[in-house]
Amino acid sequence: MGRGKIEIKRIENTTNRQVTFCKRRNGLLKKAYELSVLCDAEVALIVFSTRGRLYEYSNNNIRSTIERYKKACSGTSNTNTVTEINAQYYQQESAKLRQQIQMLQNSSRHLMGDSLSSLTVKELKQLENRLERGITRIRSKKHEMLLAEIEYFQKREVELENESVCLRAKNRLQR
Repeated sequence: MGRGKIEIKRIENTTNRQVTFCKRRNGLLKKAYELSVLCDAEVALIVFSTRGRLYEYSNNNIRSTIERYKKACSGTSNTNTVTEINAQYYQQESAKLRQQIQMLQNSSRHLMGDSLSSLTVKELKQLENRLERGITRIRSKKHEMLLAEIEYFQKREVELENESVCLRAKNRLQR
């Protein structure tokens, strides 16, 4: 049995209207999420209930999406087209990513002991503390693994001793 079509008009019963609002709001938020994931679209959704409650979804920073929307709308009075605005947006994102990559590469070099001459004494102390915490975690993990191996070999030794005892007893019985 399929769903029946309903007439799209205001629901008079307040309880039914609230239930319908909640269900449809959740469905709308789910569809916005699905659109953003499936199509890699930048989505921002803002819903105000009749009680004044705010419901929103954004797969990106909602403010930056709104700013992008404002720029695109004002593009009719400016010479910037939506394509140009998108190009500017992606250039900014690209610059941010390049900066993050550079920071990660510098951090990696510092952790390996390279390019330390550009660091201050405070930065060197922070790096030293980071390395010491890392070494402590590594030693702890190594210690856990060694204990687990020792326990395994002790169990294995007991098993082999039991097998040896059983074989000796079996040999005595056969004689």
